[in-house]
Amino acid sequence: MRRTKRGGHGFVYEIRKNRYLYLLALPGLLFLLLFAYMPMLGHLLAFQRYRLADGLFGSEWIGFQNFEFFFQGNDWLRVTWNTVFLNGLFLVFGLGTAVVLAILLNEVTGKWFKKTAQSFVFLPYFISWLVVSMMVQTMFSSTEGMMNQALTALGFEGVDWYLSPGVWPYILTFVYVWKVAGYNSIIFLASITSISSEYYECAKMEGASRFQQIMYITLPLLRPIIIIMTLLGIGRIFYGDFGMIYAIIGDVGVLFPTTDVIDTYAYRALRQMGNFSMSSAIILYQSLMGLIAVVFFNWLTRKVDPDSRLF
Repeated sequence: MRRTKRGGHGFVYEIRKNRYLYLLALPGLLFLLLFAYMPMLGHLLAFQRYRLADGLFGSEWIGFQNFEFFFQGNDWLRVTWNTVFLNGLFLVFGLGTAVVLAILLNEVTGKWFKKTAQSFVFLPYFISWLVVSMMVQTMFSSTEGMMNQALTALGFEGVDWYLSPGVWPYILTFVYVWKVAGYNSIIFLASITSISSEYYECAKMEGASRFQQIMYITLPLLRPIIIIMTLLGIGRIFYGDFGMIYAIIGDVGVLFPTTDVIDTYAYRALRQMGNFSMSSAIILYQSLMGLIAVVFFNWLTRKVDPDSRLF
């Protein structure tokens, strides 16, 4: 036992003792190494004037010049604000709708109807963003769109939606909630079903209504999972959903002031200028801001509710 307490011998002893468990974990560790940690070498491009002919380690090192070029204009403020604002809307309305859906589904007593409703709210998650973009275009096209037809039928004038950037953050939020809220509701529904029925039985004996049971039993017991889901969402608050934004907005420059996020901006920098280093600098900035956001809000959660923190 004394030998196992020494640094190197203890590690070797642990590997030998639990070698089969470590073998089971080996595929997952290799996956993380190959697809999560080794790609981090690509961040070196942010400090280089990268040329394909010279390669990663042969290109010229230029320090922070790529960052200086990015921060010289106001584009970095615009895309950062758009990313945070859109993800904030997605997080608040997405999680809020998911919680409400989970509670409503839990209150349904009919077994057949409950399963059917779960399938319908879960179905949009499997629809490709490309298909969703076609649906959005059908609804909001300038002349023959369903929204303009509805407005005309009600006596209002049609709106040229693709020339109105101010409304698109809310259109994107509606589309996001429609697609993702059903998927997230399954997580909250699983948490609700794990709550002991004794709490509700005691509340019924005290004369509590269903609404009071939801307010004073269901929601408080859902608090830890809501906080965890919120922290996970905050961890991605600087990550713009490229598939969603680019599929729906595309290259419509009129809408960039309110919909252009860090990911789409970096993609255009790569596609239009062919500048790998600039795109890498933008993505590294995005990653650092995301790390800062996670650490800060986890610290804040530790102050408010230590049991709900991530680390």
